[in-house]
Amino acid sequence: VGTHAEKFYAAVADRAMWQHLSGFKPQDLGNMVWAFAKAGVHFENFYETVADVAVSQKLRGFNPQNIVNIVWALATMGVCSDRLYNTA
Repeated sequence: VGTHAEKFYAAVADRAMWQHLSGFKPQDLGNMVWAFAKAGVHFENFYETVADVAVSQKLRGFNPQNIVNIVWALATMGVCSDRLYNTA
C-alpha cells in the first residue's frame, strides 16, 4: 500500500472508529475490514473494534458471509479476537 493509500485508509478507519462504527450495517463492517485486509492495511485497533462491535451485537444481523469476511480479515492481518471466535 502506498503512502497516499495508507493515509486514506487511516482517515477512513479513524472516522469510522470516531463514530464508534455507528450506522454501519453488518455487511458494511464485513466489507470494510475485508477491503482493508485485502489491501494489506494493518490497523490492529480498527480490526479489534470491528470485532468488538460484532460481539456486542451478538452477531445479530450478520449473515455467514459477513462473519467470514471479518474472521478472514482478522486472520489475514494476524489479529486475534477470542471474544469473536467464542461468539461465532
